[in-house]
Amino acid sequence: MANEDGKAVGKAKETRPSEGAARSKPGEIDRFLGAAKQLAPLATGQAGRLVFALDATMSRQPTWDLACSLQGRMFEVADRTGGLAVQLVYFRGLAECRASGWIGEPRRLTGLMNGIACQGGQTQIGRVLTHIRDEERRVPIRAFVYVGDAMEEEVDRLCALAGELGLRGVRGFVFQEGFDPAASAAFAEIARLTGGAHARFDANAPNSLLELLRGAAAYASGGREALLRLAGNSPAAQGLLTAMEGRRS
Repeated sequence: MANEDGKAVGKAKETRPSEGAARSKPGEIDRFLGAAKQLAPLATGQAGRLVFALDATMSRQPTWDLACSLQGRMFEVADRTGGLAVQLVYFRGLAECRASGWIGEPRRLTGLMNGIACQGGQTQIGRVLTHIRDEERRVPIRAFVYVGDAMEEEVDRLCALAGELGLRGVRGFVFQEGFDPAASAAFAEIARLTGGAHARFDANAPNSLLELLRGAAAYASGGREALLRLAGNSPAAQGLLTAMEGRRS
């Protein structure tokens, strides 16, 4: 992953935290940087690619833990439509923003996420969108998920990046915890410009996030038809589809 001035940013390492650890230990970053090739290989065949991006600043720890427990269910819904390969992207602290390799197994993605502790800092959504744009130039990406609760950046720049992704056919599913007005406005615009969908979820109701993640995974693996099939049994998936299709009419 590259940051805004083009310097290389490392790949994520699959680690397991020591008991009671709350922050990264010395040496973790070095291990992190050298471990991209140790991640699970990309699922073969026509697996869809989904970038799974999360805000890992300190306020996000409860939702990070929730996402850890739910992410494997994304793979389940995608198994019916060619499979799913996920790349984890997260930011935390003052300037840390990292991406994993492409992962085809939920167990390995869980192991990776369990090794990451949230740290205080400001949002770095621009770096996430820049990475997705640059990664899509290298491999085809159908969609990305972004999960967060705040936006502390220049919104016009985020919109310019989102517009680029929309033109390249990368749909953004932006899932918001809480009701921060600046985040709501920015997230809705990012979703609109990418041709995706913005939705809120309640961290105290795990199924609300689960159903949104399943909808995004269905789209990433099988496109509109897969999301349409899931929408028959999932109000959340139907809401995503309605949001996407409403912009075309």
